[in-house]
Amino acid sequence: MASGTTGRPATIYDVAARAKLSIATVSRVLQGTGPVSANARARVDQAAQELNYVPLRAARSLAVQRHEAHGLVLPDLAGPFYGDLLMGYERWAGEHGQSVVITVTHGNPDPRRTVRDLAGRVDGIVVHGNSLDLSTVQGLRKAGVPVVLIAHPPVSGCDSIRSESAASAEQLTTRLLDHSRTNLLFVGDPASSYDVSERYAGFAKAHERRGLQVPKPQRVPLTEEAGVEVAEKVLQATTGRPDGLLCANDELALAMLTAFKGRGIDVPGEVVVTGWDDVMAARYVSPGLTTVRQPMAELGRLAAQRLHERVTGERSRARNDVLATQLVLRVSCGTNGAAEVTE
Repeated sequence: MASGTTGRPATIYDVAARAKLSIATVSRVLQGTGPVSANARARVDQAAQELNYVPLRAARSLAVQRHEAHGLVLPDLAGPFYGDLLMGYERWAGEHGQSVVITVTHGNPDPRRTVRDLAGRVDGIVVHGNSLDLSTVQGLRKAGVPVVLIAHPPVSGCDSIRSESAASAEQLTTRLLDHSRTNLLFVGDPASSYDVSERYAGFAKAHERRGLQVPKPQRVPLTEEAGVEVAEKVLQATTGRPDGLLCANDELALAMLTAFKGRGIDVPGEVVVTGWDDVMAARYVSPGLTTVRQPMAELGRLAAQRLHERVTGERSRARNDVLATQLVLRVSCGTNGAAEVTE
């Protein structure tokens, strides 16, 4: 929390001096109380950012100087992935006496301000994916806030935890190419997250190893609605219709599988559909969904543990954990009978 060149935590007085405003005005901006001009708000925000100011508004335990609370920043809460992640996180945190404060950035007009406020109420923050921009993450670290990243490229000074993606995506793509699927389509936007970019990288590498041109991805959000829209585009194609779809998550894949089934399309006879995550529905849909199983609850559990280690001083050096994934072959890619899990 170093304040400029002083080496001490920044205070509201430092922010007021940098912004050239009164303490009362700065307080109203930071607390969100009372009328202030847009210009004053902008000056306070800029000064707070430059000073890495973190408001300490909640009472801390005098014995340990901690809140006994973790901050968890997620891009969204929709879909089954976040439920499993939260279950793993909450279970570990609860067993170790830590409460969890959750912040969702999707639709938030000013996530930087929200997270700066959150940092004053918790002992450390876990950030998932692209829920915060890199400069905000780095600002937290400069302010002395312990940070753990999930599904994010490593950042100096931060712990990071992610599932392996590229090798499994290459393995799945290679299997489809080996089974004469010659026109594959990757569904999902590689720019949306580090994990998705790695999955597309594996998809591309499998094609490159065969000397094949790498198909451009169908850049869509990882939602049920997007899956239905892509399925309709595939059905309407008169030429060049893909015979295999590698979806960046199960939500996309399940939506497409259902749409094809409703239109009488034979899966996997006419088109193979695969997903990613291995959510519960993937096991029970018909045909069973081929997917890549990642340990979602374990990601959450390990993130809680890693943050606790940094907060308590048990460990001072950052570490990067990569968890293994498994290819789960089911009927949607032509496998008959029970699911086949490959390491």
